[in-house]
Amino acid sequence: MRIHALGAGETERIVRVDAIDRKILAELQVEGRLTVTELAQRVRLSAAPCHRRLRELERSGAIRGYRAVIDAAAVGLGFEVLVSVTMDREDAATITAFESALAAVPEVRHAERLFGDPDYLVRVTAPDLDGYAALRDETLAALPGVQRLTSTIVMKRVVEDRPLPLSRP
Repeated sequence: MRIHALGAGETERIVRVDAIDRKILAELQVEGRLTVTELAQRVRLSAAPCHRRLRELERSGAIRGYRAVIDAAAVGLGFEVLVSVTMDREDAATITAFESALAAVPEVRHAERLFGDPDYLVRVTAPDLDGYAALRDETLAALPGVQRLTSTIVMKRVVEDRPLPLSRP
């Protein structure tokens, strides 16, 4: 199997992984705090080869990092909105300025540039409707090149942070 890994601002590179690497990745997606010993037991390796494989997966970019998954509502940021962004112009300078400014907005959880209309789909979080309205009016609408913002309030998440289907060949 080949994994196409992209780091921030990098071009695509192909990482080759075998069945054992896929098991390592699958286990870590479910439980990222496993010790090397626990991970080695789960993938049926001794600790040293498991550790070498883990470091190579990290070095190659197949593993991009480790983090805690925080419940947004528990920290007062449970209001979530999907924002469709349509640009008024799409020259390289405007796109670069927009994407840089968007990346600097802490409330932006996820952003994707799309083919077609809209130009971007952005997931943002806020404490409540008033907090989102202020963010929309004062920050998002003022980003370079924005023609139109369309907001859709998230009712509930049906699928969230699903691991990649690495068990498939």
